[in-house]
Amino acid sequence: MKFLKLIRYKNLILLAFMQIIFCFGFLKLEKIDLSLANWQYILLVLSTVCIAAGGYIINNIMDLDSDLENKPNNVVVGVSISETMAYNLYIGFTLIGVCIGYYLSNVIMRPSFLLVFILPSALLYIYATTLKQIMIVGNMVVASMLSLSILIIGLFMIFPATYEGNVEKMRVVFSVLIDYAIIAFIINFIREIVKDLEDIAGDVQQGLRTLPIVIGENKTRKLVFILGFVPTILIIYYVYNYLFQLQYATVYILGFIVGPLLYFIIKILSAKTKKEYHHLSNVLKLIIFFGIISIVIIALNKLYYVG
Repeated sequence: MKFLKLIRYKNLILLAFMQIIFCFGFLKLEKIDLSLANWQYILLVLSTVCIAAGGYIINNIMDLDSDLENKPNNVVVGVSISETMAYNLYIGFTLIGVCIGYYLSNVIMRPSFLLVFILPSALLYIYATTLKQIMIVGNMVVASMLSLSILIIGLFMIFPATYEGNVEKMRVVFSVLIDYAIIAFIINFIREIVKDLEDIAGDVQQGLRTLPIVIGENKTRKLVFILGFVPTILIIYYVYNYLFQLQYATVYILGFIVGPLLYFIIKILSAKTKKEYHHLSNVLKLIIFFGIISIVIIALNKLYYVG
């Protein structure tokens, strides 16, 4: 169980679930040509999960002092698992992820796509050791990882299978992935700032310069309040322009994504305690989960209720 906490298995399950849903609950239903066989796609999922696990491990190693203050009951490195073992696990997971990426890049005859695996691995290490201490930049790096996990689906499943005869159809499908990646980035970016609010006590003690420490907790809450309207407005605009004819998808998105976002916006201004910030961080994670499910709702609604 301590090992599972080290790699933050719940987040990894959500990541794997997301990539599986996007493939089998969206791409397969679109009836388009895809580059990878099912078992190869599972390898792609495994690769991203391994790289993410490595990122969580190195982050836990570098955050040890801060976590002792912020989350003393959740500390694993140096307590249940030695620092040396943690480093070995980090190297192992990262190497497995990159090696699988090397294989898949050659399968689709795009060896340069190996960079899609190397770059996140390097960024996660730099984030844990350096970028996390730089206000906003660290938040953006973490938020971009989720977006990249969506875009990599298009890069490996859609792009290599695109030719002159299906380019328009493929462009539309790829654009949907891009839309989801953008929204995922914004929501995850907001969540990272909320987590900084939650961890402010330990971060101050460690001399970190996160946004709440630099501009103050009150101003950060107001900024998050404003930022909360960005994904909300974008989603409503998207539904109105592209999905309004899909009754079930519209109701789902308004009820399970826009509704919780409005709840978050209302609650963030009055939040002051660690418990309240943790709750709102979980609300955003739940919104991301419902967002993943929405791609299936949209695909099924188009398939069975339109035309």
